Amino acid sequence: MARSSSRPASEPPRLAPRLYVLVPAASAEGATTRPAAEIAAQAEALTQAAPSVDIAAVLMRTQMPPPARAAEALKPLLDACHAIGAAALVEGNAPLAVAIGADGAHVEGAAALKAAAALVRPDGIAGAGGLRTKHDAMTAAEGGADYVMFGEPDTEGRRPPFEATLERTHWWAQLFEPPCVGYARTLEEVDALVEAGADFVAVDNLIFDDPTEGARALAARLVIRLVAGDAS
Repeated sequence: MARSSSRPASEPPRLAPRLYVLVPAASAEGATTRPAAEIAAQAEALTQAAPSVDIAAVLMRTQMPPPARAAEALKPLLDACHAIGAAALVEGNAPLAVAIGADGAHVEGAAALKAAAALVRPDGIAGAGGLRTKHDAMTAAEGGADYVMFGEPDTEGRRPPFEATLERTHWWAQLFEPPCVGYARTLEEVDALVEAGADFVAVDNLIFDDPTEGARALAARLVIRLVAGDAS
């Protein structure tokens, strides 16, 4: 979708952020083959969580099966996403996203974003992550990213300091038009990102460790709380 890179001078009150779920990385012993039982369990977790919280998108960010087997192997996750009304995205592989009927791709770098957009548009989503600097984020927006993501962990669980994620989320929300996704590892970080103005909050184990109770806890926090002086 076409967007300007900066926010209009005036805009309606912001909506409560929606949830963006990162599928956890594969276990070491299944990093290449993505065992069917693991994928099925992740799909079931999404199905259990969905009645309690609004899941907007799901990113399949693990190492994928060989391309010849990808559509069959990932079908439970794709089916679960579509059953709950969530966009199913593939990390770092736009051709695979198109081949298996996913809704888009999440990529790093200007060249990858341009290539992904060319493959998934006009109907698919091309999102930008791995944004190490503010300049990287602005370049992604100018390149047509449908959203930018701050703070997501790599496949080994390492992430930038949360303080940096929070600062960039607040900066982006004040100035730019494309939606912003901020990653939270704890419920307290979810609260902080909601206050900072994130359009989406990304989580992983907060859903997968306990889908039912985790979803309820997240739903209670993904709201805009008015404080004295906010309402006219």
